[in-house]
Amino acid sequence: MLRNLLLPVAAVGAALLLFGVFVAGQGASPVEVWATLFKGAFGSGFAWQNTLQRAAPLMLTALCVALPARAGLVVIGGEGALVLGGLACAGLAPALAGAGLAGTVLVCLAGAAAGAAWVALAGWLRQWRGINETISSLLLAYVAIGLFKHLVEGPLRDPASLNKPSTPALAEGLRIGGIAGSDVHWGLALGVAACVAAALWLRWTPSGFSVRVVGGNLRAAQLVGLPATRLILLACALGGAAAGLAGAVEVAAVHTAANASLIAGYGYAGILVAFMARQHPLAIVPVAILFGGFGAAGSLLQRRLGLPDASVLVLQGMAFVLILASEAVRDTDWRRFFAWLFGIVPPPQQQLPARSAPETTP
Repeated sequence: MLRNLLLPVAAVGAALLLFGVFVAGQGASPVEVWATLFKGAFGSGFAWQNTLQRAAPLMLTALCVALPARAGLVVIGGEGALVLGGLACAGLAPALAGAGLAGTVLVCLAGAAAGAAWVALAGWLRQWRGINETISSLLLAYVAIGLFKHLVEGPLRDPASLNKPSTPALAEGLRIGGIAGSDVHWGLALGVAACVAAALWLRWTPSGFSVRVVGGNLRAAQLVGLPATRLILLACALGGAAAGLAGAVEVAAVHTAANASLIAGYGYAGILVAFMARQHPLAIVPVAILFGGFGAAGSLLQRRLGLPDASVLVLQGMAFVLILASEAVRDTDWRRFFAWLFGIVPPPQQQLPARSAPETTP
């Protein structure tokens, strides 16, 4: 348990050190950059609000990776589910303009349904056509973005949106407001609730336990009669629903319409959050807040130190690579490694295959 916590923390610490070297090459002080990162993420009430607002979609898109992973699949198409979820929300909104809270629930459910169908398609291609789900989900994300742009700039475009094509704005009654009058919208509560619900489902329900069995040993699950294909599609659909809900919340709470601002990379950042959380839904919550803080600090780095706003993407990329690298050394016996490094114990000997006795001819 301690190793599961220390390795990702060490990976993020190493990423911060490398990021310090990176910005030093651009003439900035690493210590000042680290201090600005912390201040921009957690240094004030405004920073906390910005961080939590960015963390909300990260929690949901991370579930799009984590839930299929518990069934043994590596799905990285959360960005496609997110944009289609936002599109479904914006497309249904005009028909529910006067529905109030019930309309808000319905447009969010429409977003979740669109995301569920899109990611379940990647699971279907894996189970029935043998197509690798990592490749198919990634390519489907590009298809979804292309479909999104076509509809937003074409059939669903608001004629009043001139310089920035978008759908008609949601009615005031359909929008998701802030918590206690703050800038942090109720999407954060939905994200936390979804993570808690996913953890309870995996831990305490027969279907969740069955999904974990399928992810642990597919052959054994099939031998004991579990419907592996159905469970894999269920995990993909639930993960896609979470990402689609993230898109709907972004439209209903932040952008008020579907436009190019929705394609902000939350689906791809969710991959990093899920891997750092080791696919555990409850661990996703603090990790999403951490990386939401990194994203929130980007503008402060630009204003204070003259670094590009996208510099935080370099930090996220370094963290992703180092977290993946840490998985390769997770099972290393560090005591024996350092003992060998300092010459206390001999290096492990490679075992050669035993030779069979030569056959003799009668």
